[in-house]
This record gives sequence, structure tokens and C-alpha cells, in this order.
Amino acid sequence: MHVFDAIQTRRSIKQFTDRAITREEIERLLEAAVQAPNHRMTEPWRFYVLGPEARTAFGTVLGGRKAKRVEDPEAAKAVVAKVARSHGDLPAMVVVAMTQHENPEIREEDYASALMAVQNLSLAAHASGLGSHIKSGAVMNDPAARAAFGVPDDQRVVAMIELGEPAATPDRRDRAPATDWTVWRD
Repeated sequence: MHVFDAIQTRRSIKQFTDRAITREEIERLLEAAVQAPNHRMTEPWRFYVLGPEARTAFGTVLGGRKAKRVEDPEAAKAVVAKVARSHGDLPAMVVVAMTQHENPEIREEDYASALMAVQNLSLAAHASGLGSHIKSGAVMNDPAARAAFGVPDDQRVVAMIELGEPAATPDRRDRAPATDWTVWRD
């Protein structure tokens, strides 16, 4: 697949088939990830490939956070169970974390590099016929989520990526052209 085609046709996939993703497939995606630019060659990324138990543990944490918005205790329990089960059933999940350099400038450069690694992984998955769904947010800093991921305290969780064979691919959503966001300066 041509890189421009991959960029134009990649979508966030939220429904996967039951096909297992092999270790070799994941390793190939991780090799694409580490080709991301990284200033000073710090190679700040760290990858955590979660098996069913770790995915379920994270789903339990995420479900617990969602359940806090549910008033009925039985319905809240059902939310936790559903989210835990749905994460445990995912074909694959990779957590991308990064080292935390003591120099703030290098730390910011490393964060950008880790995000580029996430994009590389996502595009490589798409080019390989797989789908990905990149997630970030406050739950990434939740101590219980970090424990489920196995990420030590001295690393920053950048994103969690769900991977699998797409069961459905959403339609393309229109975006404003780049010219709407571009300023040319002399």
C-alpha cells in the first residue's frame, strides 16, 4: 500500500473479528514503530503487549471509571463486567509508554517521537490489513491502569492501541483541507 493511500484510508476500528493476531504480526508492527524519528536517538519508546488477563484487568479499571457515572449499583457492576469482557476479548492490545528524561526539552522531543511511533504502528497495521484504535486520556495515568499495563512509575503512558482484523470499517469523515490551517510566510 502506498503511504498516501494508507494515510487517506486508515480509520479507527472499533469492531474486530475473532482472528488472533500473531506475535510475528505484532513484532512487525513494533519494528515499524521504532522507525519513527527521534531527536538525539534517545529511543524513548517502551511497548507493553497485553495478553487476555492484562487486557481484562485494564478493562476492569476502565469499566470502574465508567461505572462511577451509573447510579444503580447492579447496572454499575454490569458496566464493569461488560468493559472488562470486551477488553479481554480484543485480539491484541499494545501500550506505548516513554522514558522520562530529566531534561524538559528532551522529554518533550521524546513525547513527540513516541507519538510518531504510535502513528507508524497504526499505519503499518492498516497497510497489513489490520485495524487499530488509538486511545489516550486520563485513564492512562490511573495507578490501577498502569498496574494492569505493567508500566513502571518512571515511564509515561502515551497511548493504548487496540489491534485486530477489522469486522467493520467506518466511513471517512470529512475534514477541512490543509489550506484552511496553513499560513505561508515570506
